[in-house]
Amino acid sequence: MSGLGTGITVTLLVIVGVVLLLVAIIWSMKRHRSSTLRVECDDPIDDLVPSLAGLTLSAAVEGNSVEVFENGAFFDALVAEISAAQRSVHFESFLWKEGRLGQRIADAMCARARAGVAVRVLLDATGSKGMGKAVERQLEDCGCKLVKFHRWHIRNIGVMNERDHRKLVVLDGKVALVGGHCIVDSWLGDADDKDHYADVSVKLRGPIVNSVQAAFSENWVGHTGELFMGDDVFPRLKRAGNVTVHAAYVKPEGSAPAVQILHHAAICCAKKRIWIQNPYFIPEPAAIEAFGDAVARGVDVRVLMPSTSGSDNPMVQHAGHRNFEKLLRHGVRLFEYPSTLLHQKVMTIDGVWSTVGSANFDDRSFEINDEITLGFLDSTTAGQLDAILEKYAAHSKEIELDSWRKRGWAHRAMDNMYYLFNEIL
Repeated sequence: MSGLGTGITVTLLVIVGVVLLLVAIIWSMKRHRSSTLRVECDDPIDDLVPSLAGLTLSAAVEGNSVEVFENGAFFDALVAEISAAQRSVHFESFLWKEGRLGQRIADAMCARARAGVAVRVLLDATGSKGMGKAVERQLEDCGCKLVKFHRWHIRNIGVMNERDHRKLVVLDGKVALVGGHCIVDSWLGDADDKDHYADVSVKLRGPIVNSVQAAFSENWVGHTGELFMGDDVFPRLKRAGNVTVHAAYVKPEGSAPAVQILHHAAICCAKKRIWIQNPYFIPEPAAIEAFGDAVARGVDVRVLMPSTSGSDNPMVQHAGHRNFEKLLRHGVRLFEYPSTLLHQKVMTIDGVWSTVGSANFDDRSFEINDEITLGFLDSTTAGQLDAILEKYAAHSKEIELDSWRKRGWAHRAMDNMYYLFNEIL
């Protein structure tokens, strides 16, 4: 080999080595320590809410009202609250695509901005790339402050895999809406066909709204440096109901993210039942063992999710299938809904405590994305969410262990292939 050829080879090896070193450095800086799925406590979950809140760097806040909204009905409530705002509209979301719904939301925001209301809009740069330039210009021209989270840029190279997956809105610092709804026409309607999805979000009043506002401010300050203060955004909030609520959204460096701790700890606290509704259910082996431990102590564990025919991303469903047999052997009951995407991210424990938020039950939500999940100590809210599961489960297929073991080799191959990418799906 000539000297020139040797020099080129050495240069390439050095470049590859530097790239691998940088990848390792970024990984080591960004990785999160997983929480341990063992809790030595026999207290019922309704006595453990202060612990769940404290472990997730939050506080259990009493005196709130909670209203549950399903499917397209949520947007009527959202537009009504935006239109009623007098001081501030803070909006954060992952997915916004061009369409009737996006135009409706943009029109409502612009009407308030022109009326002198401070409108701040924070959208994930990847999830909102299809929102349309016309809507972007409309929001900016009418006076809304529009910010994109983690745009593609060299300075963001270390965080490009981290996406803002939260869906929240705060109006005048007094009303908050949180859940799974995206600004896409597929979320309109009533989940009546494959082109119209099912989802759940909640409307909150009471002191917990300050916590949701704090979640919005975290990423807004991080991207703009703007600190907003005063009664327009953080008013003194009086009791609005009897529901105790806590918010999990913090993602501290070097520690387990709050949403992961919340979901994992709750599994270990259940005494009677764990009912989960989630579109992308890919539990880690430790979580599967925790579900098995729950079944062994008499807990009724059920999971409702879309099938590959109903999902917007069948690859994720196949990745989840890889561990179905182990879950079924542990006694977990699995239901797949075939008709459309069930996008709600809901968990209820023992009929008294429940969660609604943006987090999927997978590594991307638990380890990488920015998410928000709210916990509610309220049997009425839990009952409403359980009724939603029962409604869709009645038209779902329950997966049986014997028949699942007989699925074809091609199905098995896809399950194992896609599971290799489960941490980035």
